[in-house]
Amino acid sequence: MSTKPVNSNTPAARAWEHRAAELGDRLPGGFVVGTATSAFQIEGGAREGGRGESSWDPFTAAAGRIRDGSNASVAADHFNRVDDDVVLLRELGGDAYRFSLAWSRVQPDGRGALSRAGLAFYDRLLDGLLAAGISPMATLYHWDTPLKLRGGWLNRDTAMRFGDYAHLLGEAFGDRIDSWVTLNEPATVTLNGYALGTDAPGEARLFGALPAAHHQLLAHGLAVQGPRAADVRGEIGIANVHSPVQAASGREADEVAAALFDVLHNRMYADAVLLGRYPEPPEPYAVPLRLLLETDPEDLRTIRQPLDFYGLNYVQPSRIKAGPAPVTAQGPPRDGPAETVVAFPFHVIPFREFPVTGAGAAIAPEYLGVALGELRDRYGDDLPPVYITAGGASFPDLADKWGAVHDPARIDYLAEHLTAALAAVAPGGPAAGVTLRGYFIWSLLDSFEWTAGYTRRFGLVHVDFLDGTRTRTPKSSYRWLQKVLAAR
Repeated sequence: MSTKPVNSNTPAARAWEHRAAELGDRLPGGFVVGTATSAFQIEGGAREGGRGESSWDPFTAAAGRIRDGSNASVAADHFNRVDDDVVLLRELGGDAYRFSLAWSRVQPDGRGALSRAGLAFYDRLLDGLLAAGISPMATLYHWDTPLKLRGGWLNRDTAMRFGDYAHLLGEAFGDRIDSWVTLNEPATVTLNGYALGTDAPGEARLFGALPAAHHQLLAHGLAVQGPRAADVRGEIGIANVHSPVQAASGREADEVAAALFDVLHNRMYADAVLLGRYPEPPEPYAVPLRLLLETDPEDLRTIRQPLDFYGLNYVQPSRIKAGPAPVTAQGPPRDGPAETVVAFPFHVIPFREFPVTGAGAAIAPEYLGVALGELRDRYGDDLPPVYITAGGASFPDLADKWGAVHDPARIDYLAEHLTAALAAVAPGGPAAGVTLRGYFIWSLLDSFEWTAGYTRRFGLVHVDFLDGTRTRTPKSSYRWLQKVLAAR
């Protein structure tokens, strides 16, 4: 578990809107700066091109699931505006673009042959990126499980089908994709989707969700093997959300609760992937977590594949208190690291010493260095080079009377987190020795933000969701990042 950061060398926010060239000068040669999105959140085209239903389609249709009652059937309409979005990427000047391939678009049933129409859409995207000089980073799975795979990740067969899917995509795109991410945030899928039921598929099994975690990790191992068997040229890794964990107090109960959260949120994923074993659960929870102690060693050998990189998604640290959340308490921020834990024997309490994003997540860039340092200390030589595969924040963006969108809070957020990451891995920094290859900003476009619907905006580009054409307007953060990248 983490301690408070010391000597992070992270400056306080100081009007970074006017200091783009200064940040550009700080970026090391070869350091990748890119943007990120996910298919379900931006593509739309739910009934186009032969796309099959994913687990999120019926979930969003259920009353009361989505804050504003919306759905992602159109979203940012990236499916029909892909060429416009490639132009935005080219004009931004970033090095890479991390996107996800919708499993249900390219393989509607989750098994069998790939869809020609689905492949054609991603062919078009990839051709556009490469023509623009932008390196593609493709995520194979960003939460949209094909609905026809009954049982989802509770079913071991889903892992087998995912391995087949990864191999077929390796054959289809292996000559054009520079980096592959097998899974995005298996911790969030497990905790929110299967333990608490707050996300799709809406299962609320508490500790009974552990098979979903194991099957995702098994799928990861098979998905590393699949593209390599197809002789892809790109590097392969995984992306998980990591949150430095603190106990709310020195009380033994709080310390045990924090250790439990650290296992469920951080260690069971990274330990299995990087070390080939699950962590020992805290003693009081050995029985409900017995899956971690009884796993087939052959599965663990499959899960632990040599990786070219490890992806870290960072939002905020977690402060953990023993006992369920008080019934009268407001829920924790929805864009935090799987913090909707309201029925487990612990709950998250806020870091009141930090300002917050528009969604209530703590703005604590110094803890990004802590997260990187923990990865180094826990995994040593087994930790491959690292990318920050998602870093960003939502704020209430408002257009002025001329239609321009000014978001100085997002500029400060991105600058402080980027400088914190660079300072952390510099000599003498809290994560010195970690090879940090790059930072992907979440996100390029405003999008469908899962259960928050369209009430939260993370994009560098504003999308008018009330406009039938989904008009795009680059925000001031987009223009600022252009200047940063041009000053390198």
